[in-house]
Amino acid sequence: MDPLEIKKLLDDQQNYLNHFYREVDPVQAAHFVQACLACSGLIILSGVGKSGIIAQKIAMTLISTGTRALALPPTNFLHGDLGIVSEHDLLILISKSGETEELLHLIPAVKARGAKVLAMVSRANSRLEKRADLTLHLPVIRELCPFDLAPTISTTVQLNFGDVLAVALMQAKGFTLDQYALSHPAGSIGKKTQLRVEDLMIQGELLPLCQSESILGDILTEFSGKNLGCILVTNPDLTFLGIFTEGDLRRALQRYGKSVLEQKIEHLMTRSALTVQRNSLAWDAMKLMQQESRRISALPVVENEKLIGMIRLTDIIQTGI
Repeated sequence: MDPLEIKKLLDDQQNYLNHFYREVDPVQAAHFVQACLACSGLIILSGVGKSGIIAQKIAMTLISTGTRALALPPTNFLHGDLGIVSEHDLLILISKSGETEELLHLIPAVKARGAKVLAMVSRANSRLEKRADLTLHLPVIRELCPFDLAPTISTTVQLNFGDVLAVALMQAKGFTLDQYALSHPAGSIGKKTQLRVEDLMIQGELLPLCQSESILGDILTEFSGKNLGCILVTNPDLTFLGIFTEGDLRRALQRYGKSVLEQKIEHLMTRSALTVQRNSLAWDAMKLMQQESRRISALPVVENEKLIGMIRLTDIIQTGI
């Protein structure tokens, strides 16, 4: 296909989505979020066809971010699953047209059980809007499909607002990273939210150590023998003072020349070294190393000003985070 035709589709898609972001009513959206926040039971989502798939995705995102949710096709409700609905629950019906018969048939039965009904539609003055307790309009100027038929932009804006809803509820409830970790124990997310610095740090005899009064020439064996690209400087009681890296060595050679081997480490080390706590996330330690303008490949691990270990960037990366 001609790249110019693809570019035209991409531009059209951007323009249609921008229309949604310009026209969606934030006050109406806030009322919708507040209604969901006030729900003490389940948030149950339903839709037909592509909107039904979007309902499933939104429900899964809600569940993983601290909101009790469920997605069911309307036919399931109408053939026995209605029994799950209570007066504490809230039903979100998703439909571009707002005229989906299966959803319209569902409303009286749900309201009879005392549940509240919310709607997400893209067409004003629909029957679904009139029968729901609260409606959010998701403006769609047209579908990306050349016939304006295949659900493309309409399902994208449904999904996009579903993500906004999940994050808004997550923030309003004060959902924490520890709570998020409990729901994501496996994979890369599990590692990012659970793997701690202490799980990966180098400690004990493997640490390259010296004291501030040490002469560079005397500690080169320790510096190179531990093969960690640095040496950690402490007091005899392991109070952390600074770090001497391969970069510091290059700079010292440029400054002192041959006499560098006679210099004390306290004159060569970096005193303002970044450190990390043992209970910090390894993911946060990696971000700290990567955000620095100067290249950092290792962080000393300090507790109550005492050195207890060191964590390397390569060791974090190798975990697959």
